[in-house]
Amino acid sequence: MNPFWKKIVIQTVLRKKEGLHTDYEEFSSFELAKGFREFKLLVFNTIKDILLILFGITSASFGLKGFLFPNKFIDGGAVGISLLIAELFNLPLPILLVLINLPFVLLGFKIIGKQFAIKTILAISGLALFTAFVPFPEITHDKLLVAVFGGFFLGAGIGLSVRGGSVIDGTEILAIHLSRKSGSTIGDVIMAINIIIFSAAAYLLSLETALYSMITYLSASKTVDYIIEGIEEYTAFTIISTHSDEIREMIIQKMGRGVTVYNGKRGFGKHGHSDEIDIIYTVITRLEISKLNEEIERIDSNAFVVMSSIKDTKGGMIKKRPLKDH
Repeated sequence: MNPFWKKIVIQTVLRKKEGLHTDYEEFSSFELAKGFREFKLLVFNTIKDILLILFGITSASFGLKGFLFPNKFIDGGAVGISLLIAELFNLPLPILLVLINLPFVLLGFKIIGKQFAIKTILAISGLALFTAFVPFPEITHDKLLVAVFGGFFLGAGIGLSVRGGSVIDGTEILAIHLSRKSGSTIGDVIMAINIIIFSAAAYLLSLETALYSMITYLSASKTVDYIIEGIEEYTAFTIISTHSDEIREMIIQKMGRGVTVYNGKRGFGKHGHSDEIDIIYTVITRLEISKLNEEIERIDSNAFVVMSSIKDTKGGMIKKRPLKDH
């Protein structure tokens, strides 16, 4: 390994691990190779996070300046509070974005961690700078288009920032904290906060503005879900059948998907009679549900099939092999 890269790997990766040697000469080739791989992953992930946050800031700024703020619309959360105060008191929006999110950043440092807090400070500061200094054109004054697309670009920005390991709206940090204290779900806490915000908008601005702002929030929240969880939805199949070998082969060969086989028992009858049986578990996309059900029906019409929705997958064969046509 090049001495320059060796020195960087030792200083950034290996010396941070407990139990490893600290002398430059005492690291083995295996430790250096493993450290170099971790260093490459660290650099790749850092660049990826920076790009995601940068694209998120750009998208959110465009949604704010190109749609929402010129038309006096608001959103939920800390961004919505900033927009509402800026409209009521004619205060600069970039400063409000920083000030209102600052307590949430401190709370995030406490309950999530230092790295998250640093990324969030940079993301919120970037959003404030973009909102203050980057000129974005006003796209339209049609209220429905403003509500839908303003929410879409703002939600995309929030979602991309979350994928990059930060937030540009700190409400969810508060929701996590309150849910731990009160026992309520995060969704319930966020809903309660937004009800207060939209009620204030209805009273202080107008009922029409509040209603359109609710459309903005719905558009933004759905876009955030798509960005974070993925547009492609997955379904997990648990299949219990006496023809488990045939079904397993079908999923691998015809569907092009991986399977996990559990060794289980079937229980039935008044006396609890049980038989050994293989239980098949696989994950497919929603576009493949119909095909898999048809194939299972052909092999064993009496198979017991349980389907459950999952948010996303990582690794395995689900994203690597295309569905084969037969």
